[in-house]
Amino acid sequence: MEWPDALPSALELFPTMFHDSPSEGAYPSLPTSEPVFSFLQPDHPNGLKAQLIELVNTYEASPQDPTLSGATIDESEGPVIVEQNARIEPGSHLIGPCYVGPNAEIRHTAYVRQFSWICANAVVGHASETKHSVLLPGAKAPHFNYVGDSMLGSGVNLGAGTKISNLRNDGGEVHLRIDGQRIGSGLRKFGAILGEQCQLGCNSVTNPGVVLGCGSQVHPNTTVTGVFPANSQHR
Repeated sequence: MEWPDALPSALELFPTMFHDSPSEGAYPSLPTSEPVFSFLQPDHPNGLKAQLIELVNTYEASPQDPTLSGATIDESEGPVIVEQNARIEPGSHLIGPCYVGPNAEIRHTAYVRQFSWICANAVVGHASETKHSVLLPGAKAPHFNYVGDSMLGSGVNLGAGTKISNLRNDGGEVHLRIDGQRIGSGLRKFGAILGEQCQLGCNSVTNPGVVLGCGSQVHPNTTVTGVFPANSQHR
């Protein structure tokens, strides 16, 4: 299927992942010849699940044992891999397979679920939950956030209480709203794809299938639906 030009590419959404020197630690390979949300397809041969499983299986053991910092882990479905200089706070819970990169922070009572890829310098904060998502280097979900089936670019910050909704109330296929069109994604669960440096205000909500271009801003208490270009403003 040929997608509208209004759907940003991975290169447009995450330019530093293509142009800058690679960040320390592991980071995923992003799609360049397919829509960016193909990365979230559970059965995609080069999607988030496949890449994360391949990554964690390269480790004989986790460089850091997060239980020594007071965290709890569940490795019944896959390894929990935490780089040595990541900061893990007491009371957090991690479920494998997942990966936490160098200098990332997993704060008190954070809930890091299966297929969470937390890159270098990213933050999953107090009472925040991630699941089947990637936080690219420096992305932050620091306070009372939910991030499911999503991609957060470098420098993204979620305000306190911001929620990324990933499932329609009727459980149906998530559609992307682009230039007045509704286009099926083929995904039942699809949260948001937030380009680099997006800033979302406190208690904002993104409905399923949101894509925001780099530098977009969402004001507090605002609900966003659809696909928007770089530097868009939402009130």
